[in-house]
Amino acid sequence: MRIWFITGASRGFGALIAAEALAQGDAVVATARDPDAVTASLGHHERLLATRLDVTKADQAHEAAGLAVKTFGRIDVLVNNAGYGLLGAVEEASAAEVERLYATNVFGLLAVTRAVLPHMRRQRSGHIMNISSVGGYSGYAGWGVYGSTKFAVEGISEALGAEVAPLGIHVTVVEPGFFRTDFLDDNSLVRTRLEIDDYSETVGKTRAHAVGANHAQPGDPSKLARAFMQLAAATAPPTRLPLGSDTVARIEAKHAHVENELAAWRALATSTDFAKETA
Repeated sequence: MRIWFITGASRGFGALIAAEALAQGDAVVATARDPDAVTASLGHHERLLATRLDVTKADQAHEAAGLAVKTFGRIDVLVNNAGYGLLGAVEEASAAEVERLYATNVFGLLAVTRAVLPHMRRQRSGHIMNISSVGGYSGYAGWGVYGSTKFAVEGISEALGAEVAPLGIHVTVVEPGFFRTDFLDDNSLVRTRLEIDDYSETVGKTRAHAVGANHAQPGDPSKLARAFMQLAAATAPPTRLPLGSDTVARIEAKHAHVENELAAWRALATSTDFAKETA
């Protein structure tokens, strides 16, 4: 039996992953700002601990991690899922909107990770799964600031994985594409207060697409939850796990673009080294 610690577990991916883990016979510490919302979503189970956690509050993260270990003895899998989206042009995003987004999506993830890692280090085992996005691998007009938080998660995950590998701990950054959840609903997605007309042909199209795509996304959330079970069972988990054919296509397109651009600019890129001395 694995012990899961999942943030943002009252709805969306977090609730689905928690439910699937319970169905597999695992135990789950399901956290949310309102633990009653977790119970309303998942019901009552002897292997479920619903506890309060606002990821922007480091003291709550330590309390929740300590309670998890006190209740179940260890933490095997941490799923850093809590987060939300911000839709708007980079210029349109105010300093306050950016700071709030980073407080949850980046600093909150770090706070929870710092709270859980001492327990994983002590047990010399564990798997940290950080939920990023296709937007954390490739930028989209209108998702620049949100995507930047996920780019940060990607970099943190790569470095953290190298740091904790000798301690028996794995780190995987998961990159979902567009799944049929409530991510584009008003209770999950924040839009910048400012909208600039000059971006109507770029960000404006993204705003319109978000409305039309809501609850029509290609990804099946139940299959995503089952994919997390396979990831948890892997003896050699990947550094990155893209989920969704749209993510795979976007990654392949970006790789092709980067390779072409590197080939076109290779001479200039390599011209900045010191000249090699000749004998």
